[in-house]
Amino acid sequence: MLKLKALLLTQGMHGMISQVEGLAKALGLSFKHETIELGKFWNFIPPKITPAFEGILKKKFVCDSKIIISCGRKSVVPSILLKKRFKKEIFNIHIQDPKVNLNNFDSIICPEHDNLHGQNVTKTKGAIHYLTKDEIKKNINYLQPKENNKKIVTFILGGPNKYYSFSESQMSKMFAKVKNMFVSSKYRLIIIPSYRTPENILKLAFNYFNLDHLVIKKRDKKAYLSSLGLADLIIVTSDSISMISEAAITGKPIYIAKMSNKRSIHRFEKFYKLFKDLGIIRNLEDKIEHWNYEGLDEVNRAASQVKERMKKNGII
Repeated sequence: MLKLKALLLTQGMHGMISQVEGLAKALGLSFKHETIELGKFWNFIPPKITPAFEGILKKKFVCDSKIIISCGRKSVVPSILLKKRFKKEIFNIHIQDPKVNLNNFDSIICPEHDNLHGQNVTKTKGAIHYLTKDEIKKNINYLQPKENNKKIVTFILGGPNKYYSFSESQMSKMFAKVKNMFVSSKYRLIIIPSYRTPENILKLAFNYFNLDHLVIKKRDKKAYLSSLGLADLIIVTSDSISMISEAAITGKPIYIAKMSNKRSIHRFEKFYKLFKDLGIIRNLEDKIEHWNYEGLDEVNRAASQVKERMKKNGII
């Protein structure tokens, strides 16, 4: 018999895990993760023309949950397969634009900048995620700054993707700019890497900032949470909507460290405009400013709408 818990389907990337896990927690559900792997050929086929049969899966899995939460291209068809198999016994939710008929899902959660419309669509400002203010507060003392009298800048590094290259020359210029702006103004820097941050870029950051600042050498969620709690200002590289959205829960000023892009970033630009209009972000230029805004808590707002749909469907 299916249980009222969530089966989380992703490709295993941190940004996707943060979104599905954040929604499951906001819905008050226990959950288990399942990393989706497709057969080699099907990795290159868009979901819209991928046939809904189990043969596309490299690894099969068991579904014992009434709630399916999926995120990412590879998880679209597996969610549709489960819906076809269990029908009204399950409630399937997809996060982001699935690029298929929206009626394949009971609920879809996507950012406003995806420009998706439908009766089962819940729009959010930026990406939902698994960070909470309580977690940040609980872990604030995990990192102990050497000098408590200095203001702190948390600098969150992403990594290369199909839009940004993260070349050493580009990052070296960025690090020099950050150092010149903030070190001369008596700020202390905490450098936080992501799962995508290349080792050579992390070494470069260590060379620039290690003497008088704190460079976290590996992905550490507690360090990440602590750095957000300690920060007076936050800088995030421009490659990740997820990381910028996570930082926005703090209500603290967020500077976007822009990099040159190697292909169109139309979706990113729509997202940047929205967050600028909301007073959340500004471009990292040559002036230090402080501002405030109400921290975003989009996952709980989205969860309340999803719960209403779940009640109408008789799942809860």
